[in-house]
Amino acid sequence: MSGSLIPELFRRRVPHIVGVYLAAGWGLLEFTDWASRRFDVPFALTDLVVVLWLICLPLVILIAWRWGLRAPGPGKAARGATGANSVAVLPFANLSDSPDNAYLGDGLSEEIINALSKVEGLRVVSRTSVSAYKGRSADIRTIGRELNVDSVLEGSVQVSGNKLRITTQLVSVADGYHLWSERFDREMEDIFSIEDEIAENVARALRVILREEERRALTAVPPANVKAYEHYLRGRQFLHQSRKKSFEYARQMFTRAIEIDPEYALAYAGVASSSALIHMYYPTSEGNLEQADRASLRALELDPQLADAHAARGLALFLMKRLDEAEVEFKTAMRLDAKQYEARYFYARACFQQGKLAAAARLFEEAAQVREDYQAAFFAAQSHEALGNRAEAEAGYRGALEVVEKHMELNPDDPRAATMRAVSLCRLGQQEEGLHWAERALAIDPEDAGVRYNVACLYALEGMADKAISCLEDAIRVGFGNRDWIEHDPDLASLRDHPRFQALLSRI
Repeated sequence: MSGSLIPELFRRRVPHIVGVYLAAGWGLLEFTDWASRRFDVPFALTDLVVVLWLICLPLVILIAWRWGLRAPGPGKAARGATGANSVAVLPFANLSDSPDNAYLGDGLSEEIINALSKVEGLRVVSRTSVSAYKGRSADIRTIGRELNVDSVLEGSVQVSGNKLRITTQLVSVADGYHLWSERFDREMEDIFSIEDEIAENVARALRVILREEERRALTAVPPANVKAYEHYLRGRQFLHQSRKKSFEYARQMFTRAIEIDPEYALAYAGVASSSALIHMYYPTSEGNLEQADRASLRALELDPQLADAHAARGLALFLMKRLDEAEVEFKTAMRLDAKQYEARYFYARACFQQGKLAAAARLFEEAAQVREDYQAAFFAAQSHEALGNRAEAEAGYRGALEVVEKHMELNPDDPRAATMRAVSLCRLGQQEEGLHWAERALAIDPEDAGVRYNVACLYALEGMADKAISCLEDAIRVGFGNRDWIEHDPDLASLRDHPRFQALLSRI
């Protein structure tokens, strides 16, 4: 019998239910035997009861197994006893003399979020939601209630030379009491073990029972050099921002990490992703797709089990039009890491670009569940709109608007977010405010091709054909050249038969 079957049987309470059934059956048999003697009931009745009892036993086992699927897992069971199975990890405050060290606190909190997200039965608030509280002084219980969690983890990071001090505390939202707290005075090289220790202590404090595979998932394999890790964190911080300059700076940081540690697979995956994104949004730049191809292959060579490497490889293959191979890589990444956002998001974009809108909508929604991201939420709504699912599309745009508003509280100069905010508002009937945000997006970064493209889509949706095509021409002039996306984008449907639009397509 499989070693994992017995714990699962007990988790689903199958032995408990079968035990109750056997005990009840034994009592029924005793009663039937007594009744046969007392009232001269034929003994054949006892035999019939025994037969029926045995026949029903497999059925009871099956029902118990299936009922166990709805039973709460370890974390949920713990909730009844402790009242805690959801947590928000706030960005760690930077107490260092240099503000440049803020990336370390952000990276530390994100690593802990990623680790805790792998624990079954534990709900962890996304990085996007908690980032709105960065630098804000507010009562922990108030924050917990706003985020609808039972506990909040907060902390601080202080760097002095090679010395590192991290303080952290896990607070109960219900009463404000500390569930766990610790101070770490270590060397910078110890940051990886500190991340693992914090995540495991949080899970233990919340009484979440860790399975062996979850315990292993909490322990990340560190790079050989902590300086390489620092540059990787800087790169990832900028990779989250959808602007050409941010992608280029992220690639520089990932490249620097590789120079320090030539066998750092995650950094190669970062180079591949940033290069692929530059090519996808700004295809007039030379050499980016080739670099994405080389870096993603090297990442897989170094670590074939790294989900990020498979996701980056899938994106590179997709952009090289090797769609079947890309799909295999995306699915592999999702299998290796159930919380893999990038694989779902870019797989969805690949489906959208091929006109597979139902698959795109499903994958975008899955991506938005893994990570609270305005782009995934927006494109899920857009996919439903193209499918004619009006109710789902309206609900999707409302959800996307809520996420993008939260994002822009912390990132008010994000032009891509402003454009998606504009389109969402217009699709919800708030045209005046939507057009205002479109103009604001152009003002933030007038030379960003992606921003101009998104504003062109908005003008097309609002029936402003000539203005939309002019904006689209400007987008292509400054670097947007994804013809497949333009041809399948439902936002541009009103322009398909316009002579200027046809001439524009022929020039790409």
